[in-house]
Amino acid sequence: MYSEDHGTLKKMIHIENISKDLGEFFLRDVTLDIKEGEYFVILGPTGAGKTILLESIAGIYRPDSGKILLDNSDITDVPPWERNIGMVYQDYTLFPFLTVAENIGFGLKSRKIGKGETRRKVDELANLLGVSHLSHRYPATLSGGEQQKVAIARAIAIEPRVLRLAPPLSALDSRTRDYLREELKRVKEEFGITMVHVTHDQTEALVLADRIAVMMQGRIMQVGTPNEIFNKPLNNDLADFVGVENIWGGIVRNNENGIVAIEVETGDTIFAVSEYQDGAVKVFLRPEEIILSEHKEDSSARNAIKGRINELQDIGPLTHIKLDVGLIAHITKQSRESIGLQKGNEVYAMFKETSVHVVRE
Repeated sequence: MYSEDHGTLKKMIHIENISKDLGEFFLRDVTLDIKEGEYFVILGPTGAGKTILLESIAGIYRPDSGKILLDNSDITDVPPWERNIGMVYQDYTLFPFLTVAENIGFGLKSRKIGKGETRRKVDELANLLGVSHLSHRYPATLSGGEQQKVAIARAIAIEPRVLRLAPPLSALDSRTRDYLREELKRVKEEFGITMVHVTHDQTEALVLADRIAVMMQGRIMQVGTPNEIFNKPLNNDLADFVGVENIWGGIVRNNENGIVAIEVETGDTIFAVSEYQDGAVKVFLRPEEIILSEHKEDSSARNAIKGRINELQDIGPLTHIKLDVGLIAHITKQSRESIGLQKGNEVYAMFKETSVHVVRE
């Protein structure tokens, strides 16, 4: 599913029908293209095969079948050290007996780059990542965020064609994670490196990715922009994984100028934008697309379903609300308080036709 026009971008990585069986973890006939300069995120639950795919790209694993091309060259049998692919690990893996500056310059030294050029490059990257004041310190004296910035600087010092990130932010506190997301975006823009990032964190994928591949059970299930992945999942499993909490089976009863009337399993009729003329469908609606009001006329949205509040639960800045008709909505605490919503209140759940995603049953 490639709805964005990436045709002008050159393929950096082409993965063709690769399979790998490691027993508990495996890949099954994976085909994928990653464009030059993309920030590409491989998203999936634990055990989906994300790390095996990333390490196959790096050459740590050789596929049982299929092939991998890097910049149009077949690298399936090329050893890892000859692929010019950088790596940022979850646990940083800095050399404990080297200073920050020595860690950043390690790859340059091993490539026999001159001392002057190495020093210039190290200074440039230390300044870019904001760790120049730490140059003479050792990893054990740094915070997790500082160590990760040093690891990023070390990885890009060798000017890799591809930078792998596996998963680089999961061990950090939320504030540091937010900061480093911005740093990664800045690095990508500054250097134009093709970045391949694996994670199970949906926020990370949403914030960072140009495109996302969702993996489940060793297979690529869907590839698309963040909007496509999170708002237009292809099936129930994907919808459930990306947080689409309202899923119904239904029958298309009418289609007028691209607006379909769907009778869903609750007995309600829902209007959506779709090309389907008839037949059984699945209907997906994200909880944050729903507006709750005590009065139906408070919104121009065509869909309005009346229900009674069964549950209210605060989740961070949002309130999770469940109605007796099965609908789940997420609204801000401020909205909840301004309306005065309480358990037992009757409300209208309103949402636009364009917020509803419809797929064939």
